[in-house]
Amino acid sequence: MANHKSAKKRIRRNTKFEIVNKVRKSKVRTFVKKVESAINNNDKKLANEAFKLAQPEMHKSVSKGVFKKNTISRKLSRLSKKIKLLN
Repeated sequence: MANHKSAKKRIRRNTKFEIVNKVRKSKVRTFVKKVESAINNNDKKLANEAFKLAQPEMHKSVSKGVFKKNTISRKLSRLSKKIKLLN
């Protein structure tokens, strides 16, 4: 357990950010699931629209430090590749 005042404050701060980061991760996952469900239904138009909404949210999570840059780049690349393969 923390003994110093600053360490106790750090623990409080970290728990707040943990909650915020979980919300942000969940939000990104939801956007990705919407794109993937559109892909699974072979709906290219809906997949493109969902992808356009997901992109800025995913990039925002990188700027906030929730995900690493390469992780989001990889996910976006894979999603766009799947969309392009649709009829």
